[in-house]
Amino acid sequence: MSPSRRQAAIGLLTTGAAATPLGRAMAEDASRAEAPEIEHGPDERLQAGQDKYTHMMAPVLINGRGPYQFVLDTGANVSCVSHALVEQLDLQPGRPRRVHTIVGVRERPSVVIDELTVGNRARRDVEAPALPIKGPGVDGILGVDWLKGQRLVLDFKKNEIEITKSKSDHAHPGRVVVVPARRKHGQLTIIDADLNGVPISAIIDSGAQGTLCNGPLRDLVRASEQRHGKTGPPQSVRMESLAGEVFHGESVFLPFLRLGGLHLGNVQVTYADMHVFRIWELEKKPALVIGMDLLMQFEQVALDFGRSAVRFEFV
Repeated sequence: MSPSRRQAAIGLLTTGAAATPLGRAMAEDASRAEAPEIEHGPDERLQAGQDKYTHMMAPVLINGRGPYQFVLDTGANVSCVSHALVEQLDLQPGRPRRVHTIVGVRERPSVVIDELTVGNRARRDVEAPALPIKGPGVDGILGVDWLKGQRLVLDFKKNEIEITKSKSDHAHPGRVVVVPARRKHGQLTIIDADLNGVPISAIIDSGAQGTLCNGPLRDLVRASEQRHGKTGPPQSVRMESLAGEVFHGESVFLPFLRLGGLHLGNVQVTYADMHVFRIWELEKKPALVIGMDLLMQFEQVALDFGRSAVRFEFV
């Protein structure tokens, strides 16, 4: 599909109490203070579903009922439910919440869930924002709040999700690359990355169908294109958040991208000056939000939230 017609669905970011002043500290502190304890079971694999945007979906039980299909969103620090599921289960209202999406921030209602279960891992007394999720067959969004200290493996070859305890990973030349990351708002950001030798940051976001770049990274690419006489008119890309917020971006091709020991060439991304980069304090330096279009080029991608590392396994 041409870039001018390609669509992408983008996930969520962070939430905080509506009465708290808006800001990064609010989102970070609220998510830490209010996250219920998680009951961890043994390592396990779950069969994943897919929505129309190729997001991986996990089976989730709500108060013992289900399973319901939740988009697995490593770019979201809290789990959310759809308005339709709230009505179906008659969930009790909680406090209003400020919810940060890729586009901006809005106050949303929330509901109280007695127990949210993923496989053999359970959280109790969960206050989840309720969103007008547009995707057919999507009952909610599963954020990284249920992965505290755990290791998540996205197995694209088998279409499975593996949840394990944090553990050491080792690189294997030509097969496996392990890249260091840092944690912010619960998510992982790759720190050992560059574009043609210029350091960049890269956020792993399984809730995004398409990969995004910010203005500083787009400017690097455009400057290189001008030096080589390859400039042309920008091509528009239509995008939409999982909450139905529509926005437009500009198609960009990265000539060479390094993520740790991983080397990629001619990577298509979308430039958009989005709220996500301000939340992660990445609006002034080159940065990427790596979506499913790039993640699915691998056999497996493992995110270790205990050891702050990302493991890429080649097909």
